[in-house]
Amino acid sequence: MPADQHPVLSCRRALEALRNGVPNGDAVEILGCNQPRAVGDFTALLARAADADEPPDGALGMLVSGDFGSGKSHLLTHLEHRALSQGFVCSKVAVSKETPLYDLGKVFQSAVENGRALGHTGRLMEELAQALRPDSPAYAAFFRWADKAARDGLLSPIFPASLMVHERSGDPERNGQIEAFWAGDRIRVSTVKDGLRKIGQLQNYPFRAPKAADLPPQRLRFANELIRGAGFKGWVVLLDEIELIGSYTLLQRGRSYAELARWQGKTRNEPCPGLVAVGTVTDDFALAVISPDGSGSKRDRDYVCAKMQGSRYKGIAARAETGMRLLERECLPLASPTGTDVRETVEKLREIYSTAYGWNAPALQGDTGGAGFQNRMRYKVRASINEWDLLRFYPGSRPEIEGDEFHHAYEVNADLERESRDDPE
Repeated sequence: MPADQHPVLSCRRALEALRNGVPNGDAVEILGCNQPRAVGDFTALLARAADADEPPDGALGMLVSGDFGSGKSHLLTHLEHRALSQGFVCSKVAVSKETPLYDLGKVFQSAVENGRALGHTGRLMEELAQALRPDSPAYAAFFRWADKAARDGLLSPIFPASLMVHERSGDPERNGQIEAFWAGDRIRVSTVKDGLRKIGQLQNYPFRAPKAADLPPQRLRFANELIRGAGFKGWVVLLDEIELIGSYTLLQRGRSYAELARWQGKTRNEPCPGLVAVGTVTDDFALAVISPDGSGSKRDRDYVCAKMQGSRYKGIAARAETGMRLLERECLPLASPTGTDVRETVEKLREIYSTAYGWNAPALQGDTGGAGFQNRMRYKVRASINEWDLLRFYPGSRPEIEGDEFHHAYEVNADLERESRDDPE
């Protein structure tokens, strides 16, 4: 039972989430996770990211594959809890039409908006800003990093300038605008320069307005270091449903592969130590979309890089190649549930259901078997809950649960296709 003052409420929340196929924190806490290899690999990444003696040069990443309903979202929620408990900031980002993987600016903003830190309930960037302690060694290291990164050309000088204003101005309104800028919003150059002038630092921070296109990767690096400067061990970003790349146009898919390489720490000269990114993807994606000898018609291995070489994105064609290779060769497949896994899960569900409704849910046969979706844990979970629902309202009935197989269609989204026409190559 959940270690909660309201176990009935927790159990009902868990059941409602499981009915909808979207496990929440209550459901994952109660059911646990039956993917020991993925959890072990992730725990090792956290240890490497937090190693103060031998910090990694860049981001660390892993990719997990599985078919629809195999437990990818459940795993991410479990990993989120583990990261938070170990002192990391954690952000879960669902790849979607509104948050396309090829747009780092939108993915970054989503990561900040959905970021969480243990013991903090407000908006992430505001909580991080409040956690900064100018007299702490972590903040001092962060400040030195920002200053050096600007001198080395890795960061616009507006970042260390805004950090100086944030530290010393004492103006809540101005600081709020700076925090919004760090989180992805625009800011007037005059806002920062006026702040510098008021604290007598204008001559020490000369800068021009940075190009908007240059800001997303710089914001990512700055936020990553800010998180460590605020006393956290690092930043974990969980990218769910990467397979939606398959609904993008050819050029958008190429850009997405290049961004995936960035998140997985496979690009040069982009240090993000302390950043850990985990992505989930369907297990047939590479064959259906990338591989020339696969079952799909896209064959991105043959066409993506050639398309990018003839566009303004030719500079990241090599990264796209790396991203495709990661999806083809580096994905960790989720383990299929064993008979013991299914029986133990169904028994835990029975206890949850009995507690939630004050009704002694009968034991059900929790075995593996069946083809396709019938052998997936999601089907076993939802079928069990549905059967108990029917038995609770119609005692003595003999419910038969039917379901339909889901096949992901990697078809181009019409809205994204229209957007690509407005993006000159």
